[in-house]
Amino acid sequence: MSARRTRELEHTAPLFADGSHTASRPPAHRIVAGIDEAGLGPMLGPLVIALCAFRVARAPLDLWEALGSVVAREPSRDASRLVVADSKVVFTRTPAGARRLEHTVLAFEAWRHGSTKPCTDTRAFLKDCALASNGSGLTREAWYASLPERLSPEFDADELAPTVMRLTDSAARAQVQPLATWVHAVPAPALNASFERTQNKSVTHWEASAQLLVELWSRHGHEGIDLVVDRHGGRMRYAALLRDTLPGSVVEIVSELPVRSEYVVTDESGRSMRIVFAERAESLSLPVALASCSAKYAREACMHAFNAYFLAFQPDLVPTAGYVTDARRWLAEANVAIARSGLARETIVRSR
Repeated sequence: MSARRTRELEHTAPLFADGSHTASRPPAHRIVAGIDEAGLGPMLGPLVIALCAFRVARAPLDLWEALGSVVAREPSRDASRLVVADSKVVFTRTPAGARRLEHTVLAFEAWRHGSTKPCTDTRAFLKDCALASNGSGLTREAWYASLPERLSPEFDADELAPTVMRLTDSAARAQVQPLATWVHAVPAPALNASFERTQNKSVTHWEASAQLLVELWSRHGHEGIDLVVDRHGGRMRYAALLRDTLPGSVVEIVSELPVRSEYVVTDESGRSMRIVFAERAESLSLPVALASCSAKYAREACMHAFNAYFLAFQPDLVPTAGYVTDARRWLAEANVAIARSGLARETIVRSR
């Protein structure tokens, strides 16, 4: 069998291996969660890690199927359905793409709060979902005050209300409860400090993600967790990282394959977690897909603020999304804005 075919089979296999459970796992009301990021590769703007989690009455449960009357995996003409997928599928830099991403993220946010109305603006979203944001220095960024009200000027909170009501009803029938959306945004100065300390971009990425993992384990490990994490880079072995991140835990290796690694984590207090690190995890797990959208929403809001802040110093400056090629263009053109801002370049540009 070819290596490519082997990888395809590994990717399409059931998310969790048969029997990868422990005696301490409770029989019902398990936590299903996913972690993904936005902004690992750019030169400008924050790295954002997001976690989305739900409580379900039975597992395994395909949340796309359970919420199928309200959610879809890809855009369609049916604008009443929320597209929950890789953020690259959901979001494009067009009015329709911004509206689609905002509808998805804010509908789930409103449902989580038991309301038909979403948060008032992007700052409220970041504040409500923030995990360790103050520690990362996000709120101290010069551009933070310029966060936009919405990504989409066409967004109408009242228009979203019927969709939120349908989501609430569909989830109640499926016995699915929204548990958490946590967003950890790490701006350039904090990233650069971490890069200097770790001398390794993947370690910095892991440490940012691990804060969400530890919080989930601490708060909900006793209910039993099924967690899927989108894998980036070539790392295949995570057992040692998990042991270091969750002191006192026992980490059992279920499998370590080129596209997917699975572990069972337990401790003496009765906490238990099955965790899978997988390539293209946003296509395997709705919580990962929603985390991808939430991270993207947070990063796009931050980049809107970044551009608005520097545009005030240099009105003819063309905005940037922060990715390497265009970031270099922006930096070459933004000398006036940067000088007028009084900010040092090392507080704006990532070192790795």
